[in-house]
Amino acid sequence: MDSSQNTALGGNGGSGGNGTLISQTNDMTASAAGADDSMQKLNQVSNSIQKTLGLIHQLYLTVSTFNAAFQMPLLQRINGLVVELDNMVKLAEKCNIQVPMEVVNLIDDGKNPDEFTKDVINSCIAKNQITKGKTDVLKSLRKHLLEELEQNFPDEVETFRESRAAAAAELKRQAQAQSALSNGDVRVKSEH
Repeated sequence: MDSSQNTALGGNGGSGGNGTLISQTNDMTASAAGADDSMQKLNQVSNSIQKTLGLIHQLYLTVSTFNAAFQMPLLQRINGLVVELDNMVKLAEKCNIQVPMEVVNLIDDGKNPDEFTKDVINSCIAKNQITKGKTDVLKSLRKHLLEELEQNFPDEVETFRESRAAAAAELKRQAQAQSALSNGDVRVKSEH
């Protein structure tokens, strides 16, 4: 912890009287070697939020038991909160996180943001079922048209099926050629 944060926390390193909490630094995120840069920035913001909440709690305790003797610690804690809020804003500017306004509105209304996720998933499921229905109808129409064409034009339908089979074989060959690596190995699609 640097000296400005130490002074802002009442000069005692963030521990001690009047319900103060032990302050956590961002060393935990800095020591996460190999972590993704954006994840590290997000962790720094999260740690800053936790620290700010601790400072607000300390400030609440100081204000709720205020007397003239606590004026200097009160001012120090207010300054510490301002410094940490400024730090949080600087860290947040480095993060590129987009939260849908619907989620923010749900939180403002005191609702669980998981409701938004649930609604989006249900909407996707409904749209998927509609799309699946459309593709099933088109497959049925194709099958029906091929049956009708086969009854009326059997030679042309046979030629069509042969050309479709040749085109499918060519596409398969091209896909296999694209998945071949430069050393002659074949790239295998992993299953999850």
